[in-house]
Amino acid sequence: MAISQNQFDRIVRDMPGFGRDPASVRKRIEAMEALLEGLFVLPGTNRRVGLDSLVGLIPVVGDFATAAMGAWMVWEARNLGMSKWQLTRMAANVGFDTLIGAIPFAGDIFDFFYKSNTKNLRIIRKHLDRHHPSTVVIDG
Repeated sequence: MAISQNQFDRIVRDMPGFGRDPASVRKRIEAMEALLEGLFVLPGTNRRVGLDSLVGLIPVVGDFATAAMGAWMVWEARNLGMSKWQLTRMAANVGFDTLIGAIPFAGDIFDFFYKSNTKNLRIIRKHLDRHHPSTVVIDG
C-alpha cells in the first residue's frame, strides 16, 4: 500500500528525532557522536571508544567510512544555518582526523586520543544553545 507525501511527512514529523527541527537534528547528531566516539568504555582506562577507533583499524577503507559519517555531522550542522567559520572548523577536525588516522599504526593510536566528532558536537551544541535554546537538554 503506497502512502502519499503528506502522510509520509506527517509520520516523520510525529516520530521523535526524524524531523528537520533543531531538536531532532540535535538528537541525531548526538546519537552519531555516541556511536563514533563512545560506544563503550575500555575497562580500567575510563576511555570511551567507538566506531571511529574500531573501524579505523581497517586500513584506508575504515578511515574514509568514519570520515563520511563525520562529514554527515558537518552537513547536518550546515542545515542548522551555522556560520561558514564553524563549518570550516568542523570540516578541518574531520579532515585532520582522517589524514592522520590513515597512517598505519600511529593513526590508530591517534584515533584513540583525538575525538574529532566530540569536538564537532561541542561546536554544534554551543550554536544550538545560543540560537535554539529550546533544544537544550538538561543532564542529571
